[in-house]
Amino acid sequence: MDTMADVWKEVLSICKNKVSETMYTMWLEPLELVKFENNTFVFTISTGFKKTIVLSKFSDVLKESFEEVMGFPVEIDILVSDKPVEKKEEKKPEAPAFHSRSLTFENFVVGKSNDFAYSVSVGVAKNPGVLHNPLLIYGRSGLGKTHLLSAIENELKKNNPDMVVIYATGEGMMNEFFELVKVKNTESFRQKYRNADALLVDDIQWIQRSESLQDEFFNTFDALKRKGSQVVMTSDVPPREMEVFTDRLRSRIEQGVMVDVQPPDFDTRKAIIIKKCEQLGTELPEPVIEVIAQRVRNNIRQIEGTVNKIAAMKAAYNREITLEQVEEIIKDITTESQPVSVKVEKIIDYIAKAFGVTAADVKSEKRQSNIAMARQISIYVISEVTDLTQKQIGEFFGKTHSNVNYSINQAKENMAQNPQAKVVAIGAIGEFQNKN
Repeated sequence: MDTMADVWKEVLSICKNKVSETMYTMWLEPLELVKFENNTFVFTISTGFKKTIVLSKFSDVLKESFEEVMGFPVEIDILVSDKPVEKKEEKKPEAPAFHSRSLTFENFVVGKSNDFAYSVSVGVAKNPGVLHNPLLIYGRSGLGKTHLLSAIENELKKNNPDMVVIYATGEGMMNEFFELVKVKNTESFRQKYRNADALLVDDIQWIQRSESLQDEFFNTFDALKRKGSQVVMTSDVPPREMEVFTDRLRSRIEQGVMVDVQPPDFDTRKAIIIKKCEQLGTELPEPVIEVIAQRVRNNIRQIEGTVNKIAAMKAAYNREITLEQVEEIIKDITTESQPVSVKVEKIIDYIAKAFGVTAADVKSEKRQSNIAMARQISIYVISEVTDLTQKQIGEFFGKTHSNVNYSINQAKENMAQNPQAKVVAIGAIGEFQNKN
């Protein structure tokens, strides 16, 4: 049974890929996790100044990382204390501790939607650099790609202690590269990644933002292949839809093995719920399992998050959760009540009104600043609250995959600089998250 310390350890490992090493060491590593209550993780830190910096600069990173581990949104609070608050052991052995996902092959639930991806991943872990090299695992968010990549990492390290295994995210690699460019030290980037016996990159599509990074990755890719190192990547789309990738990099990826993961069927969803309950040391009655499996259909992370939240509520209240409470937790999650196109139109209409323009303006080619911003925010929100690929989103606006990727990045910049844009985007995500 995992503890809050295990959760925090996994969250820190995710954060480490999202910020620079200096920022991580200075601001995040000193945090002391002391408790979880009212859906909030509470920390202590030594000074008020540090508290202010962490909450203002790193709150979003922490929340995003906790959500990746827990499967549901949480809040962050920080107390100032010269001495860390004493952590009390849970006195109720029957209450489930909070569980960070155990990303191993043993804990991966195999079904018709992912059995080929699973088999290929196991093959890579057993014979790195021999079969399936490079390997790309692609599919929508929340279907288990990161689980398989982490399982490969864990298996390689367990069976090959001397092997240099590097796990990175595309976003983390991009941030690291940009920082090294600023200080004119890209050679350290090359030495780090080209020394790998196995390079595992989650969300490779992130490196589309920089052609110079793509060139660096291409050369690293070739160097690793020449020395027989294994390369494994994940992506939300197959290479043919990575329109911003250089032709030669896309071609290199396509020369390897590409496997996709699809949404799980009903029986697999039930198996995932049961496995998650086993990991948490909790039990759910069959009607509750049935309801979750019926209602949460297209996202494994949401299934696990639902079970996590039910377990957390059972622990907090020390009693069984009613079916009505379960319905409340999972309400509006991925039902089939209306086509996704209706949801997209509602999002566009919502954001258009917020910016004082029409939905027709948002879907037009008009370039006035408020219309362009409304269009970019609409595209960003749609990418956040639906399972549509960037190519599919582009079809609603008459845009290419690369246009959509550019709009998402611009929306993020606008949100960082423009409070109105951020408020509208957050409001829209809150309104349409998990709703059809």
